[in-house]
Amino acid sequence: QVQLVESGGGLVQAGGSLRLSCAASGSTFSINSIGWYRQAPGNQRELVAAISSRGTTNYADSVKGRFTISSANAKTMVYLEMNSLKPEDTAVYYCNAVGSLLGYKYDSWGQGTQVSVSS
Repeated sequence: QVQLVESGGGLVQAGGSLRLSCAASGSTFSINSIGWYRQAPGNQRELVAAISSRGTTNYADSVKGRFTISSANAKTMVYLEMNSLKPEDTAVYYCNAVGSLLGYKYDSWGQGTQVSVSS
């Protein structure tokens, strides 16, 4: 499996920008898709953006045109560039990796990083 560590969260005013980073370690060659989810208080965890092993990206409608996911170093680093932030983007952001290793599928999560957007 893989281990994931997020960084880069913080407090920003509406309209501002933040860049989240996710460092992946372990069997990173087995990752099929890696991305970002978020969970606001009282809400379910939702997909924000993901990138597949082929480089295909997928975004939630609510962040299209504002957020950009990218990866480096064979997906050992994944970034989420967040621009034009809105108060409704406030949430804990989690890095997630899905893959398979020795015939077993896995779904790994980081510990999360808080993003707070003030109005």
